[in-house]
Amino acid sequence: MRYFPLIALSLLALAACSSDSKEDPNLQVEKPVEVLYNSAADALDAKQYEEASRLFNEVERQHPYSQWATKAQLMSAYAAYQDDRYDEAILALDRFIELHPGADDIDYAFYLKALSYYEQISDVARDQALTKYALEALDTLILRFPDSDYTRDAKIKRDLTLDHLAGKEMEIGRYYLNRKQTNAAINRFRTVIKDYQTTTHTPEALHRLVEGYMLLGLKAEAARVAAVLGHNFPGSSWYQDSYAILDPELREQLVKDKSFVDRTIEGLFKPD
Repeated sequence: MRYFPLIALSLLALAACSSDSKEDPNLQVEKPVEVLYNSAADALDAKQYEEASRLFNEVERQHPYSQWATKAQLMSAYAAYQDDRYDEAILALDRFIELHPGADDIDYAFYLKALSYYEQISDVARDQALTKYALEALDTLILRFPDSDYTRDAKIKRDLTLDHLAGKEMEIGRYYLNRKQTNAAINRFRTVIKDYQTTTHTPEALHRLVEGYMLLGLKAEAARVAAVLGHNFPGSSWYQDSYAILDPELREQLVKDKSFVDRTIEGLFKPD
C-alpha cells in the first residue's frame, strides 16, 4: 500500500505579486510560488511523477524562503518514491531530515525513507543488504517517534523484515546441513534462535539444531534443544520431528524429567 503524506497539496490562497517592471527576455522567468506548487500537485495527481518532482524542485529553487519550499522538498521525494526511483527518494529524504529536523512532517520523512528500503526487499535467495537498511530505518522511526501515526505500520513492517532476515539465515543453514557442513549449519540456526526468536522460523531452527547435534553425536545437546522446543512450542510438528530422531532413553528423559534442563530459549546461550 502506498501512503500519502499528511501534507496539503493545494496552496492556501496566496496573494499573487505583480510587477510593472519589464522582464529581461534573456533571464529565466520565475513563476509565482502558488502556480509552481499547484502545477506540481496536478502532475502528481496525474501520476506524472518525474514532472512532479521537477516542479516541486522548482518551487524550492525559485522560492527557497517561502513557506512552501520545505513542503516541496518532501513532496519531491514522495513523487520519486511513487515512481520507484528509490535511490533518488532516499537522497532527497536524507537532505530533508538534515535540513529540517524539527519539521512537522519529519516523522513522515523517516517513514518514507524506511518504505523506500522496505519495498526493495528481495526474496531470500538474494543479498539482504537492503533488508538490513530497511530494518535500521524502521527501528529509527519507532524509537524516535513512538507516538507517530506511522509507527504502528512501521512495527508491522519491522516484524516482517525480521522474518525475512531469519528466512535468509534458514536458507543458508539448510544449504550447509544438506551438504554435511554441520558446524556451519549449526551457527546459522543458532543465529536465528538468538537474534530472531520472535519470528516464525524459530521452531524449525530449533529442530534443525537438534538434527545438527545428532549428526555430530552430541546427544545431550540435542536433547537440551529438543526440551526447549517442546516447552516453547509444544504443539509444533517440528517438536514431533525432533522427538522422533532422539534416542529412546533421551525421549524418556524428556517426558519424565521436566526439570533436567533450562527450557527457556535464553538458556541455550548461557555459559555452561
